[in-house]
Amino acid sequence: MAGIYIHIPFCRSRCIYCGFYSTTGLEHRQRYVEAVCKEAEERKQGTGVGTIYLGGGTPSQLTIVQLRQILDAIYIYNKVSDDAEVTIEVNPDDVTDEFAQGLQGLPVNRVSMGAQTFDDERLRWLHRRHTSKQVAEAVGRLRQAGIRNISIDLMYGFPNEGLSDWEHDIDCALALNVEHLSAYCLSIEENTPLWKMLKGSGEQDEEMERAMYEILIDKLTAAGYEHYEISNFARPGYRSRHNSSYWNGTPYIGLGAAAHSYDGHTRSWNIADIHQYIEGMEHGERLFESEVIKGDTFYNDMVTVALRTREGLNLSQLSDEHRDYCLKNARRFIDDGLFKINNDHLSLTRKGLFVSDMILAELVKI
Repeated sequence: MAGIYIHIPFCRSRCIYCGFYSTTGLEHRQRYVEAVCKEAEERKQGTGVGTIYLGGGTPSQLTIVQLRQILDAIYIYNKVSDDAEVTIEVNPDDVTDEFAQGLQGLPVNRVSMGAQTFDDERLRWLHRRHTSKQVAEAVGRLRQAGIRNISIDLMYGFPNEGLSDWEHDIDCALALNVEHLSAYCLSIEENTPLWKMLKGSGEQDEEMERAMYEILIDKLTAAGYEHYEISNFARPGYRSRHNSSYWNGTPYIGLGAAAHSYDGHTRSWNIADIHQYIEGMEHGERLFESEVIKGDTFYNDMVTVALRTREGLNLSQLSDEHRDYCLKNARRFIDDGLFKINNDHLSLTRKGLFVSDMILAELVKI
């Protein structure tokens, strides 16, 4: 079944590390909601919809009424499965009693929360608005509202962060007993405030980051989580169905400014400008670019996406030419214990996970 992603670009303030398209122009929210609803009508799906994902930005910066308006449009114009996974990303401090109770009137059944760290000093350094205490409070409110599928995001690799600091963050996350955890190494994206702040201050400590990643895998695996993608861990039965659709090539449409879509043959992306997006939709014109995915591009997409997962790349889905190319370039990594082949699937070993970016770059065809 297809998935639908809705990009909500609004943020009350910008975090120093974020490279995603966002805006602090909250006065445009209602016009934007109406534009998204219009795009949903124009791009309604003839096939069933199995997942819906409200991402951002900060979707919890919309009111419950505005969220209902968007989701109503999705359900009106599409055949949504009765057991669809419906996810919303939230900031902990937005999850008030009123907001959590409001979710009960929506089809939302999964919440992804950006905790990032349980160290208040680091949260302030990131320009995050919440405190560590608010993360636990938000989880409690969501549970009371009937949400039984909660994911939290963590970050590691902060300047001057030690292994004990990282273990503390993991332990705090585990104490919340959530169904899903995503953990990402702090990435310094070009032209972000963080990039400007750390420019010229030296390279990140890769050995420390590797040790942190190893600790992450050990602690979450011991706690019963399945390590099903490089950065993602889930209790049995709680993998992110929506994100998994990206990794296994399931078609999806993206609504909103900067949102991407994929129909199995073509990839497209809406204009990354909220004003032009709104004006375009108000005049009945979707402003976007696209490219046809075929040949080497299709192969490269499969390699860089499928190999992030536990199951890996299904070699039988490749053409003979691309299969030969892939195996030829993967051979030395197999010999080094970074890749393994099982049931015609090529996948990363634990040893290969941390250096996945380097390995995958060697497999793509330029």
